[in-house]
Amino acid sequence: MNNDSIKQLWEEYNKINPNAPDHYDAWPFGNSKEMADELAKLVVEGTKSATASNYTMYQIDDEPLPYIGLHNIILDGNGEAVAVMETVAVEIVPFDEVTEEHAYLEGEGDRSLSYWRKVHEDFLKKELEGIQQPFHNKIPVVCEKLKLLYVK
Repeated sequence: MNNDSIKQLWEEYNKINPNAPDHYDAWPFGNSKEMADELAKLVVEGTKSATASNYTMYQIDDEPLPYIGLHNIILDGNGEAVAVMETVAVEIVPFDEVTEEHAYLEGEGDRSLSYWRKVHEDFLKKELEGIQQPFHNKIPVVCEKLKLLYVK
């Protein structure tokens, strides 16, 4: 992760938003360089305005959940900062209750719920294999809506 690009992007953002909070999270989407690049591109284009993650991993890693007002610096596959997004909604729902709207806002593939379910089931299965837990349709998913605030 290139800390210089993160600091530089945050400083640029703060120049035009002096009331920005002091805290932010910096992270890439996905679990590979290719996925991070693809999803960062969707963010920059304004297509991706939501994400979903495995609630179980927050518990296992003892990480705080995202919260409304959280500022996020989105990284590409090389760890370069590309955008600032704000979390505007967070909801924990069972996998099989994720909505068509949420799938559309994630901006991936054809933006359909069936596409979302296929790629996220594959993604979650890989995560769960790492902790030796099975996938099931009621696994809790953290659905986060994001607002694009700044692009590099």
